[in-house]
Amino acid sequence: MKRKLCALFLCSFLAPVVHAGKTILPDACGDPKIEFDVKTEKGQPAPAAAETGKAQIVFIEDNDTITAGIASAHHHATVRYGVDGTWAGANYADSYFAVEVTPGEHHLCANWQGKQDSGTAAFTAEAGRVYYFRAQADISAVGNGRGAMVGPVFNFSQLTDDDGKYKVKAWKLATSTPKK
Repeated sequence: MKRKLCALFLCSFLAPVVHAGKTILPDACGDPKIEFDVKTEKGQPAPAAAETGKAQIVFIEDNDTITAGIASAHHHATVRYGVDGTWAGANYADSYFAVEVTPGEHHLCANWQGKQDSGTAAFTAEAGRVYYFRAQADISAVGNGRGAMVGPVFNFSQLTDDDGKYKVKAWKLATSTPKK
């Protein structure tokens, strides 16, 4: 009887700890359990124009800038992109990919795969337009009383057409597939 009581007490004590470790992402992201394998290829042509009546979003990962000059093993990591609560794909280390969306309001998310760190943006798409969004993973130092902890901070922003077209020419095309 004492063992059952101890086991019950232990389970009720540990339940909040297990729940606290769960990754919680913004609504614009996708299922946190879905992860991607990414392949990149340099020198690919720009994405084809969007289907008639659709808009195109080009997601660009930009690792050019690291704040505070801190290098990290996380600097080049897979970044997932969500559109309206569903993952659209992923890229890795100065790369891009494109997706088509219907006209109207959309909510976007960039998330370092396997981490809770994310960035969001919202915009209204018009048919026939191309929108370039950059997820720039900056590294920031956060004090913990015993030294600094390093963690990514996403700056998720819309680029001008000129900047977006340049990044597509200079960066690698990313092709992602969900891991099994």
